[in-house]
Amino acid sequence: MEAPPDNDVLWARSLHFTHRDGSPALGGVSLGVREGEILAVSGPRGSGKTTLLHCLSGLVPAQRGEVWFNSVPVHTMGATARERLRRDRFGWIDPAPVLVPELNVWENAALPLMLRGTSRRRAKAAAMEWLERLDIGDRSRSRPHELTQAERQRVCITRALAPAPSILFADEPTAPLHRADRNHVLRTLTTAARSHGITVVLATHDPDTAALADRTVPLMDGRRVTTVHLPPITEPEGRAAEPEGRGAEPEGRGATCSLSV
Repeated sequence: MEAPPDNDVLWARSLHFTHRDGSPALGGVSLGVREGEILAVSGPRGSGKTTLLHCLSGLVPAQRGEVWFNSVPVHTMGATARERLRRDRFGWIDPAPVLVPELNVWENAALPLMLRGTSRRRAKAAAMEWLERLDIGDRSRSRPHELTQAERQRVCITRALAPAPSILFADEPTAPLHRADRNHVLRTLTTAARSHGITVVLATHDPDTAALADRTVPLMDGRRVTTVHLPPITEPEGRAAEPEGRGAEPEGRGATCSLSV
């Protein structure tokens, strides 16, 4: 078993994963992530991005291959050790916001800290700092059902950032947000990661989001490729389409992302 390079905080070799229905999700993906790097995993839906993040974070063990975090083999850990690793060192943002309905906004945001044993006062202070940065501090005492979906997603992003994780895994983190909100949230996320030395692994099918990363790993059909043709980004029903202009793709056209890996 070969140890990963010293300058990689996260390293994976030849990851394979097949879904229960027999369809392949990963077909031998290898990559390394440097400490403090923002890495985008890009590709269309169904390309294996989410499965890759699940395997890298230890949420789901790869069926074949190796995953190392700070030279520690995650792929040999048991379920309890992987759960502890995710709680203490990793942060996670899902594409759909999921909050504890019985807790208010700041309690939801502070929950990972309190689970680690941080005092309620210190956990609240850390959560409030990030809620303010994400422009939702004024809703700190609201319950999840009183928030819009976009507001709930900001709380989820706060919950992931407040504990200052070593690595933040973000799976389409701005999917529920209006286009106007995306740039602000993404800039807050990337600026916070750089200022706090947080390594970010970001899955996205949006080329504008991938462009904010230091480096991009494109996937297609569960394998690394050098060119990805991305489908056009469509707004959810009920949202007005943006006029064509700088940075927008004309209607009906996809985006081509040519990248060196």
